[in-house]
Amino acid sequence: MPNPFNTEIDASTRYCAVYGHPIKHSASPAMQNAGIAALGLNWRYLAFEVHPDDLASAIAGAKAMKFLGLNLTVPHKLLAVGMVDIIDESAKRWGAVNTIRFETENSDGQWVPLARVPADAITEIRSHGFNTDADAITRSVQEDLKIELNGASILLLGAGGAGRVAALKLAAEGVKNLFLVNRTKTKAEEIAALIREEHPSVTVTVGYPKNSVDLLLNATSLGLRPSDASPLDASEFSVKDAGAVYDMIYRPAETPLLNAAKNAGCRTANGIGMLLYQGARALELWSEKPAPISIMRGALEKNVYQK
Repeated sequence: MPNPFNTEIDASTRYCAVYGHPIKHSASPAMQNAGIAALGLNWRYLAFEVHPDDLASAIAGAKAMKFLGLNLTVPHKLLAVGMVDIIDESAKRWGAVNTIRFETENSDGQWVPLARVPADAITEIRSHGFNTDADAITRSVQEDLKIELNGASILLLGAGGAGRVAALKLAAEGVKNLFLVNRTKTKAEEIAALIREEHPSVTVTVGYPKNSVDLLLNATSLGLRPSDASPLDASEFSVKDAGAVYDMIYRPAETPLLNAAKNAGCRTANGIGMLLYQGARALELWSEKPAPISIMRGALEKNVYQK
């Protein structure tokens, strides 16, 4: 595997970053720096702890310093929708921004990624918001759990940025029954109403199912910390009634929810696949080069499983 730091940082090195709160668990720098090195780019990818109150100024700071792009994780994906200069169709459709590409005008008056233009030739800069999560979620679930989403019955925990994207994308994939559970019920109800309008063939329910489901998907952040309560209310639904369980959290690699699911005989997967595919697409948006998926996957798995 290429050494992600096979070139020294110099005055020409350019930067990308991920913002989150919390962020110290993130494996994105290991994955992205390996991809960047494989592409032979003199870039570095960093991680920053950014409080939601400071998100707008942090985005503006990256823009002022001519960063090439940003990834956004919990809890910034919904907030960022109103903080970027232009919204890609992907972010409009799914209602969340997890990737920002900074762009400038070239000599022909076209907006292009900053990577195309030498840093000292950049003039005006705009922020362009994308969503690379939606396709990553369904690709990972299908690959890692061998689930056919069309016609499936799914229990989704969480209605925040990742939960909203997951719900809308699953509905678009043609699931038959979608059960939405969220601590703030009104958020789940808002998403349910949107799905009923846009995808009337999907039966969407706010609350736990009475019967078994093909997939239980955790889109909350519960499980990141050892002290976290379970995202699943066991008095409402037993994990053994899920054919498979997917937890978007990847560190710890096995959350208490996944451990309980494994012990109950369910097929399980964590969020490594989702992180990989959303990050690979982000790198492609910034660099306009095909992402080295296998190298990024190797770096990601080493970071998560061998520490």
